Amino acid sequence: MTDEDTGPYFALLYEAAIVNQIGTALLEARLPSGLSVSHFGVVSHLVRVGDGATPLELARAFQVPKATLTYTLAGLEKHGLAELRPNPSDKRSKQVWLTPAGKQFRDDALSDLAPLFATLGKQFSSERVSALLPELSAF
Repeated sequence: MTDEDTGPYFALLYEAAIVNQIGTALLEARLPSGLSVSHFGVVSHLVRVGDGATPLELARAFQVPKATLTYTLAGLEKHGLAELRPNPSDKRSKQVWLTPAGKQFRDDALSDLAPLFATLGKQFSSERVSALLPELSAF
């Protein structure tokens, strides 16, 4: 590939990084004290795919070391947002389950972002955003 060919790919990653940085900062500013975007990410992931993932499965999904994910899960447990239960099919591992407070945490965070979403809606229609999602999800 030539520099001319790679330019659009670099631009795509660069723009995605900017969106990620802005989104992370805006979300983290609205989260309760002691909770981070990584906590929100794990909770949102479990809401989307369902409870019962192991820490190793979550670490792979987030592409982080298991120790990093374990630290994040400890924070969720400390705040009463998730609990680790023995894995019935493999007694050596655990599974992660959201508590009702964990689900409420996610709902509250999304509600707190509603004014931001309204502002974004003035620049980008929901139809335009919806049209972009399949392409971005294919990554």
